[in-house]
Amino acid sequence: GDVVLGLASSGAHSNGYSLLRKILQRAGAGPDQDFHGQPLGDVVMAPTRIYVKPVLATIAEFGPAIKGLAHITGGGLLDNVPRILQTGLQACLHRDAWQMPRLFSWMQQQGGVADSEMHRVFNCGIGMVMVVPADKAEAIAAALRGRGESVHTLGEIRACGASDPQTIVD
Repeated sequence: GDVVLGLASSGAHSNGYSLLRKILQRAGAGPDQDFHGQPLGDVVMAPTRIYVKPVLATIAEFGPAIKGLAHITGGGLLDNVPRILQTGLQACLHRDAWQMPRLFSWMQQQGGVADSEMHRVFNCGIGMVMVVPADKAEAIAAALRGRGESVHTLGEIRACGASDPQTIVD
């Protein structure tokens, strides 16, 4: 019943670059190629967003209501979110809860990358997730937005069987 909030990433966050290089090569794309008004190299190499100040301030404000935090690094959503879940719990993330940034959509199309691989390798536009009680989710999201974060309600935590994946994106 807890809610999973997602804080927007600023780009690839230095993760998945082996696959990203292969996609760039396959696409014949160079760093000076126009990507929606910016050089592709600038978009690909955008600095990693740092969440520490807004997250620490939110923890100070809401304390134990924040039940878990996972930085979405190498391993993407599918391998990082389970690190904060107890056995028998599953994060069900709804793919339509956020818009994947253009860079990730372009990479998926150019590389012919399956959804599951995208969610396993890249952050797909979500750089950090936070698990919070449903009755505090909107207040916590509003506090994070007030601190400059773009926040999405990604899904919920539910019970699962021992053989079920601990994170799914539906």
